[in-house]
Amino acid sequence: MENKHVIIKKVDKEIWDKALDNSFEKNVKKVKVDGFRQGKCPRKVFEKKFGKESLYNDAIDSLLPTLYSEVLKDNNLEPVVQPSINIKNIDDNGVEIEFTIITAPKVKINKYKGLNVKKENIKVTKEEIDSEINRLRQQYAEIEIKDGKVENGDTVVIDFEGFKNDVPFEGGKGENYPLEIGSKTFIPGFEEALIGLKDGDTKDINLKFPEDYPSEELKGQDVVFKVKVHEVKTRVLPEINEEFFDDLGLENVNNIEDLEKHVKNNLKEKKEKNAENKFIDDLLEAVSKETEIDIPEELIHDEIHRILDMYNQRLQMQGLNLNQYLEFTKKSMEDIEKETEPEAKRNVTYRYMIEEISKLENIEIAEEELNKEIENMAIKYNMTKEELIKAFGGKDMISYDLKMRKTIEFLKNNN
Repeated sequence: MENKHVIIKKVDKEIWDKALDNSFEKNVKKVKVDGFRQGKCPRKVFEKKFGKESLYNDAIDSLLPTLYSEVLKDNNLEPVVQPSINIKNIDDNGVEIEFTIITAPKVKINKYKGLNVKKENIKVTKEEIDSEINRLRQQYAEIEIKDGKVENGDTVVIDFEGFKNDVPFEGGKGENYPLEIGSKTFIPGFEEALIGLKDGDTKDINLKFPEDYPSEELKGQDVVFKVKVHEVKTRVLPEINEEFFDDLGLENVNNIEDLEKHVKNNLKEKKEKNAENKFIDDLLEAVSKETEIDIPEELIHDEIHRILDMYNQRLQMQGLNLNQYLEFTKKSMEDIEKETEPEAKRNVTYRYMIEEISKLENIEIAEEELNKEIENMAIKYNMTKEELIKAFGGKDMISYDLKMRKTIEFLKNNN
């Protein structure tokens, strides 16, 4: 592979001896040897007790930054991931270190203009507007006790207990549990079996747990749930009147015509954004089919972990973490990495594909253009320009992102 460079760097005895001397000076301060004050143990005594090899790791660590810089400079390399480092040989006379360095993959794009990718024409229907208004009414609905049978959408307060082979199973019991019918909170068939019951009714529900249920003891098993209904509640939607408009608190919305217009504009804006995102995705996918690129595993692996790190951050915002997610889904890290691989490969392909197009079309970001972007972003995020530059990883990162977006605009305009 052209972008994988394996280079062996040899450290001669003089430099190696000096690194070992420095390692000894560092490590001798950490140990206590009988007969000597701490940090005053002679070198020969230290090496006899701990072995000369105990100095190797710190000696190598002290040399690596300089060696790595020399390898990059001498071979004119620009790495795109952290290098792989392997100690080939090590003894009193020196050390040989093997660096495996990955540079950007070669990209060949056969066609990226005139692909004729179609953008979806969007429209907002009366049914969609009515559905959204109904959703708003649901938000302000009041829950009232119902004197009648359970219907879809009602909330029932129940006691329940599950049995397998006439023995209660763990986690299968609840008391005064509020369950919305149609929420799919319980396994398939449970909620549907409650329809038609009323306050005070009891029922035995015979069900089978799904084959993909997380619990090994329950998946695919026949069970019986004994249920008692304590209360039936229903949602009463508010009337569309002045009180409802006051509750909504929307500016310049005082009647049904205003509300329909407001909802239509919001739906249109959302649909246009989704259509634009899909158009860009379709366009990049079309270009990728015309692109030849050989992506090293190291780059894909690096992108997988970037994606999972971002996902973990989102989970942490919800009070969870990736390990808890894996435990809940009964998946291993290898499973989720494999699932993430197609997305990672697509991300890397698109990144280098867009970079290549920007080079072919000489797309650059002028200093004035960059400063204006920083100013606009600072206003958007309510930050000073200095705070924004720091938060986004420096001006170069902002410039790079702007160049990528500018290149995508070029693709859209030349489609």
